[in-house]
Amino acid sequence: QVQLVESGGGLVQAGDSLRLSCAASGPSVSSYGMGWFHQVPGKEREFVAGISWGGGSTNYADSVKGRFTISRDNAKNTVYRQMNSLKPEDTAVYYCATDPSGRNGRRAYEYNYWGQGTQVTVSS
Repeated sequence: QVQLVESGGGLVQAGDSLRLSCAASGPSVSSYGMGWFHQVPGKEREFVAGISWGGGSTNYADSVKGRFTISRDNAKNTVYRQMNSLKPEDTAVYYCATDPSGRNGRRAYEYNYWGQGTQVTVSS
């Protein structure tokens, strides 16, 4: 069974940058698509960014295009998300997940394994 552990969250100011990591253990995730979602209290988990199994295709929510970049290192079984120009509305718990189809779907139901999440708080 794949286990995912997110790291890199924290408290930052608006305009700052953060780099989140998602390390996978267990079977290799090199054949899986990977995605990042965020969730705020009282709302459903929302898609942020996704990357295909080989890294050749990426997908972003409109709210983060141009500010966030998703990448992966299959040799390290790790996915990254660079977040620049952070805004207070980016405050959320961020989760990474695996897409067994190998694509980078935008729907939570397309993903099967999930991490525990890492909190990102952006102050104004």
